[in-house]
Amino acid sequence: MNKELSHFLESRPDLKNFIRYNPIWYRYLTRDPSRISEIEQEAKRFYGKTLSQKLEKVNQNVQMVGMLLQFAEMMKD
Repeated sequence: MNKELSHFLESRPDLKNFIRYNPIWYRYLTRDPSRISEIEQEAKRFYGKTLSQKLEKVNQNVQMVGMLLQFAEMMKD
């Protein structure tokens, strides 16, 4: 891995950690350092930071609050 890429990964601990969990990316980046944008996208999916994953999490939280409110209404009666 070249020095520039190594320094970039040092500045991005999330990507460095992702590579540790997915060591195949060492090979990909060593052969083609321009694939750094791909690893950023994969890391977002891995950590659940994509827009669709965030919306899904919000949706689940809203559903949970709704169920808690229904439960509270049932207990109140």
